Amino acid sequence: MEINEESANKAREFIWKNAAVLGKATADRSYLEAFLKSKLALLMSESTESTMTGKEMYAKAHPDYIALLHGIKIAQEQEVTLKWQMESAKITVEIYRTESANNRTIDRAMQ
Repeated sequence: MEINEESANKAREFIWKNAAVLGKATADRSYLEAFLKSKLALLMSESTESTMTGKEMYAKAHPDYIALLHGIKIAQEQEVTLKWQMESAKITVEIYRTESANNRTIDRAMQ
């Protein structure tokens, strides 16, 4: 893939347009991870088991808890995917900057 001014500009636009999306994805994942602890406590409190181990087993096997774990998986996947897309866009801009600087140096040397 050749990196030119157009692709560098597209990469910068991608970063600009998706900065808030990455922020939301990170916040969503963080919220779900924090809520997981609360959900575990809520489910343990509704269990009829007499031991803490039994309550925990009930809570962690509950469909609501499992669904929340699945939600965290999806949120983390979205966050990491977007993070690496952003990183790729940053690298594209950096490569363009380096190539441009190298070309200017070569042009000056040729004069």
